[in-house]
Amino acid sequence: MVYRLIIVLFFFSVGAFAQDNFIKHKISQGDNLSVIAKKYGVKVKDIADANPNAPKILKLNSVLLIPNKNKTTAKTKSKNVEIADNNTSSVNTSGTHEVASKETLWGISKKYNVSVDDLKKANPSLESEGLKIGQQINIPSNNVASNISSPSETPANSEVVSTDVELYREVKPKETKYGISKEYGITVAELERQNPSIKGKVPVGYLLKIRVPKEKADAIQAAKTLQETNVKQDASSSQVAETAPDIKDSTVVRTGNYSELIDRLIASATENIGTRYRSGGTTKAGFDCSGLMFCTFGNFDIKLPRSSIEQSRIGTKVASEEAQKGDLIFFRTNGRRHINHVGMVVENVDGEIKFVHSSTHGGVMISSTKEPYYTRAFSQVNRVLN
Repeated sequence: MVYRLIIVLFFFSVGAFAQDNFIKHKISQGDNLSVIAKKYGVKVKDIADANPNAPKILKLNSVLLIPNKNKTTAKTKSKNVEIADNNTSSVNTSGTHEVASKETLWGISKKYNVSVDDLKKANPSLESEGLKIGQQINIPSNNVASNISSPSETPANSEVVSTDVELYREVKPKETKYGISKEYGITVAELERQNPSIKGKVPVGYLLKIRVPKEKADAIQAAKTLQETNVKQDASSSQVAETAPDIKDSTVVRTGNYSELIDRLIASATENIGTRYRSGGTTKAGFDCSGLMFCTFGNFDIKLPRSSIEQSRIGTKVASEEAQKGDLIFFRTNGRRHINHVGMVVENVDGEIKFVHSSTHGGVMISSTKEPYYTRAFSQVNRVLN
């Protein structure tokens, strides 16, 4: 009898542990792994690992297990409170962070709610040496401490200031609520919640109001500007060829201040470091050079042409010494007459341009124009975002 009781208690504790570590999510219309991951603040890979037998095409009303982020968050908060307690004696004392594999400055800055510039100021060596696995970097403690406050220190009349931006979107013929919601990175349910009058079929010409985070709004505007510029360039290309056949293509993309978006683009590309080269590849199973750029910019709703030669025809050409983070850099490798390779600039220091790209011999990696091979093969730099 005692033995049976022990067995029952064991399975009960295992079940309770599993429930504590996972949340059950019922699949509804418009759901996909990306949308669900964003909703719960986890990675798509985490959901896939927690559901190894789930079909690739999700079925309505089926149930997925979602890793419970709250447990990890609670531990992180406890650790951060300890850091803040240790730093209360001096505002200038910094916490530290050990760099893990595939981490980026952008990711670390978001983790501790500090800016990339503040991290670089607290760690001058990052400018010249970059991040290294196992490296201990300083986190500005005034930011750490200021973001951890007790309830008694919060003013009674304080408000949470939303950084969301309200956009207006006119419905075009043959568009669906699912397609529009996917364009803005929200669910159909969220689109309907923000626009209660579209429960049925959405009418053509209807003006939707959509609230999205500022970074998403910036990315959408950049993509829209790029698309409009390309349309204008296509419309006038024949006339330009007739009147000035020797003038080179120069597409100017006028956008706002996208320094934060550019950091996110670089973070997205460098997260794939180590992924193998695959001709025609545009996924984590393997990338070719233009596929990596196509996928990276596509993650932020910025549509680039598919091939490196086509990508070299958009944006504004700039001198190599003026190259900036986020610019596209092009090469003619193996003695080719035409451009056949592309990467993204991650830094330009003292005339040395470092760029992330997918190389045929090493997969996704960071290389330098100081390497003899790329010095000889260098062709041009194009600015897609200003």
